[in-house]
Order: sequence, then structure tokens, then C-alpha cells
Amino acid sequence: MAEIPVISSHILHGLPAFVRQEIGERALLRANRAAGFDLELTEGRNCFIPHAAVVGFINAAAREAGASNLGLLIAPMMNAANYGSFGRYVLGADTLGQSIQRSVTALCYHCTNDRMSVAIVGDEARYSYVFALAGHVGYDMVAGAAAGVLLSLFRAYLPSEWRPLRIELDINRPRQTSLFEDLFQCPVLFNAPAVTIVVERHHLSAVPRCTSWPIVTIEDVARDRPGGAPRDLLDVVMEQIRAQVLTGSVSIDRVARPLGSSVRTLQRELDRAGTDFRSLTNAARLQRATELLRHTDGSITRVSAEMGYSSPANFARAFQKATGRTPREFRSNM
Repeated sequence: MAEIPVISSHILHGLPAFVRQEIGERALLRANRAAGFDLELTEGRNCFIPHAAVVGFINAAAREAGASNLGLLIAPMMNAANYGSFGRYVLGADTLGQSIQRSVTALCYHCTNDRMSVAIVGDEARYSYVFALAGHVGYDMVAGAAAGVLLSLFRAYLPSEWRPLRIELDINRPRQTSLFEDLFQCPVLFNAPAVTIVVERHHLSAVPRCTSWPIVTIEDVARDRPGGAPRDLLDVVMEQIRAQVLTGSVSIDRVARPLGSSVRTLQRELDRAGTDFRSLTNAARLQRATELLRHTDGSITRVSAEMGYSSPANFARAFQKATGRTPREFRSNM
């Protein structure tokens, strides 16, 4: 199986609630199914999900809404400030130019296979981003939202009335280009090699509009995800299982689908790696159960339900088999 690009679930911050409010509960259900798990229940957690899950979520929501321009509708709410330690590090820079450079440097802790760069061409500065699935079916819905994320950096440093010189998007020219220009309030070019925000070079020296950001270092970002975003198949699968464990329901089908794999192919790949889905799921559940027992006062019944077990007794047996202690004994010996 080829390397599977993943990205922090922080990029979908606020979108599940937006879909529920503006489109409806049914649309959110279908969008979550396309993504592989309930994204709203992982809000605020730095889970890494396949790029295909992001595309699937947005496109499923768009189909339910009958809105082929959903990517543009959500662009204004896209904000790097919501991206955990990565966002705090990027927006904590002393100047806009440093902020952009920080985003380039720290990108490996936010996603895999995406590319980001900044280039100076005469009096212009070009800040560019390439999504790992750019050009794939359904990507058109993502490009406008990606531009919204890049713009959020500029808006953190520049006056509210500021507008880019132009925006370039790596999608085919749509029928209604005016929708893009009305939203971004600047010329928009299409069929570009990347999503690019073009500004006057002198803006790179702008200082932040808000100076209350906590000090965050690249080491802080690295500690949130040692080694960067997951690349190995086992790491990617475990990440999807952990995200599903948080929702209380784990399914190999919902892991395989956003990975672009069949269940049988995924099972073969895991077997080749010397493990199986059940073992990985049990390990993820045990890790989460241990965290809940150690750091919360929730009842054994509640912890059992959080883990998706059919009964507290089944949970207790599984926990004792794995650790040699019942959940109550584990808590009493902490």
C-alpha cells in the first residue's frame, strides 16, 4: 500500500457544527461517514486523518447541501489560530514574514506530503501551499478553503481593510469566477501550480495585531507529535483507531475507506506487518482506558461505555486480561 498522506484534524475545526447548523444533522451524519468517524467528537484533539477523509467530509456535506461552492462558504471560517500548538507557534512570530517561515518549517508536524513555500519576486511576496491530493477528484471543494487558511496568517498581522494583490488557485477555471473574487475581494487566477497568496513584499515586516499569544517554540510543536505527522502504515492506522476510540465505536471498514483501501487489502497489509486490526484496537482501547482511569473520576461503567464495551463486566475482563488487574484494582494502586 502506498504512503497515505495525513493531516491534523484541527483543519476541520468548527466545520461539523457549521454543517449541523447550516445544512442539518443528516448532512453531518453522511459527512462523518465519508470521513470515517465522528469528527465533532474529536474536536480540540490533534488527531491525524487521511487527506481523503477531509475531501470526503467536505464533498459529502456539499452534496447534502446542494452547494457546489461549499469550499468558498467555509473559507472565511478557516483560521490557523485553531490549529493547536502548530497554529500558536506560527502566529506567535514577531513579524508576518517570520510567521510564514514558521509555517513552512513546522509543516511536517501538521501533515505529510503537503508542500509550503514563500518566494520573493521583485516587489511581490508569494506564499504557496500544495495539498497532497491537489488535482484528485473532489479537490476543487478544498482549494478555496485552503486559501482561507493562508489568508488567516495575513489577517493576524495586517489591517482589516487589507486585500491581497491576487490569489492563485490550483483548480480549473470555474464558470462563476465572480464568486471567488467577491469572496476574496481581489483578482483570482486559476490553473495555477499551487494555492498562492500574492502580496506586496513590504507587508512581510508587519507586526501582529494581537500581542497576547503565549510563547510557543518549535520544540513545543514537536512534543505534541514526536517525529512529526505519522507516515508509516501502522502509525496511520493506529491514529484512525485512536480517533474512533474517542467516539466509542471502532470499525475496520471506517478505517479502510478513507485510506482508499478495501477491508481485505488492509487486513493483508496489517498481517504483512505482523499484526491485525483487533490487536491494534485492543491496544488503543487499553491505552485510552488507562488514561481515563488514571486522570478522571468517571465511574467504571462510564469508562466502559466510553471505550465502546457492551457492558462494564466485559470491559473489566478485557482490562484484567491485558494488565493483570481489574479497573478498580488499577485505580486503588495508583
